[in-house]
Amino acid sequence: MTDGPSGEMPFLDHLEELRYRLLWAVGALGACMMIAFAVILRPKFDIIGYFAAPILPLLPNGKLIYTNPVDPVTIRLKIAFGVGLVLASPIIGYHLWCFLAPALHRHEKKLMIPVLAGAALLFGSGVWIGWRWALPVMLDVLFSFQAESMIMMISATEYFSFMVTICLAFGGVMQLPIVIMALTALGLVTPKGLAKFRRHAMAGSVVASAVITPGDLITMTVVMALPLYALYEVSIIVSWFTHRARERRARRQEAERIGEATA
Repeated sequence: MTDGPSGEMPFLDHLEELRYRLLWAVGALGACMMIAFAVILRPKFDIIGYFAAPILPLLPNGKLIYTNPVDPVTIRLKIAFGVGLVLASPIIGYHLWCFLAPALHRHEKKLMIPVLAGAALLFGSGVWIGWRWALPVMLDVLFSFQAESMIMMISATEYFSFMVTICLAFGGVMQLPIVIMALTALGLVTPKGLAKFRRHAMAGSVVASAVITPGDLITMTVVMALPLYALYEVSIIVSWFTHRARERRARRQEAERIGEATA
């Protein structure tokens, strides 16, 4: 891209760069979805059974039902989207870094690589925690409300939509420490400021849990609200270490400038 007279990229070039990066991100997601879908279609990989494992023991006949001929394809596409998003997250993060890099200083560019790597790792970990831990707990609690006058007929389409939503939501909330670290390194937030908003963070955790996790108050609190607020406390600690490193770097740079001025 050609820089403007001031050395900054013109606005239209920014839009062109954004379009280019978005195309790469969407293309990476599409390619990873296709790979995941191809693997899911192979008979020897029982991906459907693997992801259905949390709910199967709770069903009377141990099987989900479907009512539409296209449901098996739709379900596989939903799973392929979730798996593809996890696989494509490093590539999406790389192009996000490439888009932001021209506006960053040298030390900020060095920070972006571990930030993006950590974000991809935390996203995958959050998805796994959502599937392995949160989803079974939510299903146990939700199924405990079943009455004898009701017959349990769980649709595979609804279950897999629910599963993908929960897993991606947990992957998303796991990004909080990385986001706070990046914002602190850029000087946009401070640990002292974050500590002042603890009450707001607690209320926000409950609201976010109510939106993401259905069920009663106990489920909402245990499964989502407490872990989300714990992540906020972890973020404050991460912000404190990052803020101290930023202050040390600022003092070192100031000392170097004074030394150059007096030389």
